[in-house]
Amino acid sequence: MPVVDLPTLESIRRVPKVLLHDHLDGGLRPRTVVELAESTGYQGLPTTDVDELGRWFTAAADSGSLESYLETFAHTCGVMQTEEALVRVAAECAEDLADDGVVYAEVRYAPELFVERGLSLDTVIEAVQAGFAEGERRAAERGRRIRMVTLLCAMRQHARAHEIAELAVRYRDSGVGGFDIAGPEAGFPPTRNLDAFEYLRTSNAHFTIHAGEAFGLASIWEAIQHCGAERLGHGVRIVDDITEDADGLHLGRLAAYIRDTRIPLEVCPSSNVQTGAARSIAEHPIGLLAKLRFRVTVNTDNRLMSGCTVSSEFAALVDAFGYGWADIQWFTINAMKSAFLDFDQRLALINNVIKPGYAELLR
Repeated sequence: MPVVDLPTLESIRRVPKVLLHDHLDGGLRPRTVVELAESTGYQGLPTTDVDELGRWFTAAADSGSLESYLETFAHTCGVMQTEEALVRVAAECAEDLADDGVVYAEVRYAPELFVERGLSLDTVIEAVQAGFAEGERRAAERGRRIRMVTLLCAMRQHARAHEIAELAVRYRDSGVGGFDIAGPEAGFPPTRNLDAFEYLRTSNAHFTIHAGEAFGLASIWEAIQHCGAERLGHGVRIVDDITEDADGLHLGRLAAYIRDTRIPLEVCPSSNVQTGAARSIAEHPIGLLAKLRFRVTVNTDNRLMSGCTVSSEFAALVDAFGYGWADIQWFTINAMKSAFLDFDQRLALINNVIKPGYAELLR
């Protein structure tokens, strides 16, 4: 019998992985933040020491509050207000993900956050797409293949959702895979943007919704039943609709519906701990949700703020729940099945890239 290594951080880095929930402005390299601040004249950084700045972002995000967590983005967005900055950040994002073994990534951002210095929304989108293409090219030169797809976000506390939805449809043949709303959940329910979601549905466009992170079942229910979300960004509070007694585990109507209809959950373990959605990785709802066979996917959310990669998220889950290679492959295939990509392309990545990448480890 061949000896199969248990999943370690280094070995996980070598297998193909899929990422569905990652924010462009939450994944900058600390050195890039410092250099862009200098070149663009941004003066708000708490420090210009690269190592110290990296530690600051993680510490500042360890607040236990989604609202406080979101405040760290003032600095990353502050240095991303030029075309050159957007191209650089996007290219480095693709390279960093490819170096971590990610073969398909959907990276999201809100174009409206990068127009403070006069860029148009179209210019922002085209700069990011150019950066992703450059990052894919650089990664391929080093033997790392990655497919980058963009999700455009509207900020739920603003009133531009329909405008951003129109951009997502306009650019869907140019690398934009779908739409999302992000920002603080409390006080800003997804139903504030019903016109945008109706427009997307009638345009046959894909969309996900941040729901069930800082807020509970009502947010999830609205996102699914009123807005028609195909996926849930985070969605971990669905565990509030699962109870346990002497007879075992019982799913409420909403939890059962989400599991039965295979609505994907874009779970981000480390981020959820930072924002207070979970007390620790070991106590994270992902353990129960995976056990009950919800369509769970594993994601980074914000690699800079959480000091994480896709591989480190999986390594943390291995430590917490004893997951093996079959589990990691299951999470990965879940994500690929749930991607905002044509069916034949999803199938090709599953059969030609993902499954072969795990075949030897599962013998």
